Amino acid sequence: MIGAGDMLVIAIDGPAASGKGTLARRLADHYGLPHLDTGLTYRAVAHALLIEDLSLDDERLAEQVAEALDLGALDRDRLSEYGVGEAASRVAVMPAVRRVLVEKQRTFASTPPGAVLDGRDIGTVVCPEADVKLYVTASPEARALRRHQDAPEVSYDDVLADIARRDARDMGRTDSPLKPADDAHLLDTTEMDIEAAFQAAKSLIDDRLATRT
Repeated sequence: MIGAGDMLVIAIDGPAASGKGTLARRLADHYGLPHLDTGLTYRAVAHALLIEDLSLDDERLAEQVAEALDLGALDRDRLSEYGVGEAASRVAVMPAVRRVLVEKQRTFASTPPGAVLDGRDIGTVVCPEADVKLYVTASPEARALRRHQDAPEVSYDDVLADIARRDARDMGRTDSPLKPADDAHLLDTTEMDIEAAFQAAKSLIDDRLATRT
């Protein structure tokens, strides 16, 4: 927990299935902070287009959906479905959509007592002044295995290929590409379970809090 009246913003970035979302939820619970999985905001836009059978390539339409999005009404279970992720990766490259959602994400982070946000451009774009920045990664093979275990109906090879496509798209886009912030702490979870990752991240955050007091 943080002290009354204090602000703490924790930015967590990393590629798909690196473990950043699970870690972010653990940290938010530990420090008593709201949590926002910013990837769900892009998934929500894509999902809204999919269920209405609308084009995923219409940037203006996607922007309108983003403007109407309520960050307090994100359904994790529905938006975490495997097929939504690929559609979200297409929507996420649209500059107009990113501008709208980034502003909403910044408002979320700047509301006391702060927040834990995870995504792909939190430390670099959304919250460049975050108190603590983590870049969570793992080998593509380890990430594919985790995703395959969550969605066993999809073959491991297909999941690995999907991760490779998403990495290339996220890291190669011109607007807010996925990359570590210059002052981010790197956390490779290839050989870590969630408890080990949590303890490593907690140690870094506690060190930062100690310097503030």
